[in-house]
Amino acid sequence: MNKIKHAIKLWMLVFVGLTCLLPGRRVNAEPGVVFKGGRGPGKGKHIVFVIGDDEYRSEDSMPMLAKILAVHHGFKCTALFAIDKESGEIDPKTLDNIPGLEALKTADLMVIFTRFRELPDEQMKYIIDYTSSGKPIVGLRTATHAFRYQKRLDSPYAKYSFRDKEFEGGYGRQVLGETWAGHYGRHKKESTRGLVAKGMENHPIVKGLGDIWGPSDVYGITTLTGDSKPLIMGQVLSGMDPKDEPNPDKEPVPVAWTKTYTGEKGKTARVFTTTMGHSFDFKSEGFRRLLVNACYWAMGMEEKIPAKSKVDFVGRYNPNQIGMGGHKKGLKLSDHKLR
Repeated sequence: MNKIKHAIKLWMLVFVGLTCLLPGRRVNAEPGVVFKGGRGPGKGKHIVFVIGDDEYRSEDSMPMLAKILAVHHGFKCTALFAIDKESGEIDPKTLDNIPGLEALKTADLMVIFTRFRELPDEQMKYIIDYTSSGKPIVGLRTATHAFRYQKRLDSPYAKYSFRDKEFEGGYGRQVLGETWAGHYGRHKKESTRGLVAKGMENHPIVKGLGDIWGPSDVYGITTLTGDSKPLIMGQVLSGMDPKDEPNPDKEPVPVAWTKTYTGEKGKTARVFTTTMGHSFDFKSEGFRRLLVNACYWAMGMEEKIPAKSKVDFVGRYNPNQIGMGGHKKGLKLSDHKLR
């Protein structure tokens, strides 16, 4: 009799487990992936990555940047993704769900790479509370148009939309320095060579950079807001090879800059923004070093920037090509964990 009862209980557990996997069943996924920092200058510091764009494969590049900062530099890094609410899979097409943003409460730096998100107020609050805290921010590529409110225009956070008129240009323009202003280089036809801006040769972020090249096209710029200071100028190349000649009709425009932002609490934060961020830009050692150095600088750690920051890949880096819907399907948070 005991054996029969035991068998019944076992089959019940199996049944419950299987029903949790049925289509349409909501899965409670872990809120993110944590890469524990080891030894290094970043020991004791926490960087939170807010990831969610459906074009430039930030779901591939940002976990690698987090691993580099954790393994080579000692920072604890938490990567938060757009998550499908039903499957629990990483899905950049899901515009209204980035779970785990409460991690920002203990963050020393937020790295944001999102595009056209419309997050629920309870999630967005963590981002805006952090933004107003005076703590530093690093924004990449589509973070200039990080948010777009279309359904919930009555939200207190709708003003952060990239085309907001009252809070001109929304989060991108007000916080990062610019909103979406179109493509300057021809998309997928003209690549970018990064050149250190005149007078910025001794800035700590450009320390030991080396060459910067990427298949990103140069984004258009109107005017940068506030006290923005161009750091890297984007030279438009006539093709998609680093050996291509510059387009003679297009003068270089800023593709990376520094600035400060003072939020509603009156506290001022250091901000670094780059409009580069194509998944293959990260194959450029110089671009990876630019981002690592920017993280140090943003946190006021410029004196600890190495002569040549270590930016070797941690494991393999095989990102998908850019393009809408081109993300790896079925990707789970566990797929990004360090092995």
